[in-house]
Amino acid sequence: MVEPNDVRTREHVLDLIVEKGPITASAIARMLGLTAAAVRRHITALEEDHEIVEHEPGLIGKRGRGRPARHYVVTERGHEKLPEGYSELAIKALGYLGQVGGGTAIASFAAARSREIERRYAPAVREAGGDTRMRAQALADALTQDGYSATVRDIGSGTFAVQLCQGHCPIQQVADDFPQLCDAETQAFARLLDVHIQRLATLAGGEHVCTTNIPVGLPVIRPAARAAMRR
Repeated sequence: MVEPNDVRTREHVLDLIVEKGPITASAIARMLGLTAAAVRRHITALEEDHEIVEHEPGLIGKRGRGRPARHYVVTERGHEKLPEGYSELAIKALGYLGQVGGGTAIASFAAARSREIERRYAPAVREAGGDTRMRAQALADALTQDGYSATVRDIGSGTFAVQLCQGHCPIQQVADDFPQLCDAETQAFARLLDVHIQRLATLAGGEHVCTTNIPVGLPVIRPAARAAMRR
């Protein structure tokens, strides 16, 4: 029998993997104030339940000597345990809308949802001021309150963009069948941030996170590169 405290801790571990993944056990341990061994126990249980899976590190950080640390992301089964709203009903409703009104009706619904997203998050984004990075962070915070587990991540020193990452999507099951909703969300984000953004990946498209590239300023030219340009 799993103790209630263990259940809550396991939920916290899963939540962090949703929000921060790909993430290591040691990073989770630091955030939760637990030992790495305790976190690994929960990770093992989540893996056995097929709610998380080890993610290939790829370009995450620089590899040192020895075996690279294991990074974890949430599986589709893990997402199914999180609140999804009335997905089945929404899918049926949009399917019927498409049958009655065709693609134009779906496009009209997506456009209306885009405007709704913009209205919902505009106050929080405006309050953040004119700095794009701060506006992106305000948007991420507001999205997280609505269950999207959103974060803003730097993509390397000297870059002029950040990535808005959404580790969970309450309407993912609907967006699987109607990708127009992802496009509508992207358009709303662009209007909210008042910059040209690029959606790089989506949960509905099979990735482990929705990723949006957001320009935040001019590129930084490093001294070495600047000297090379003068030659």
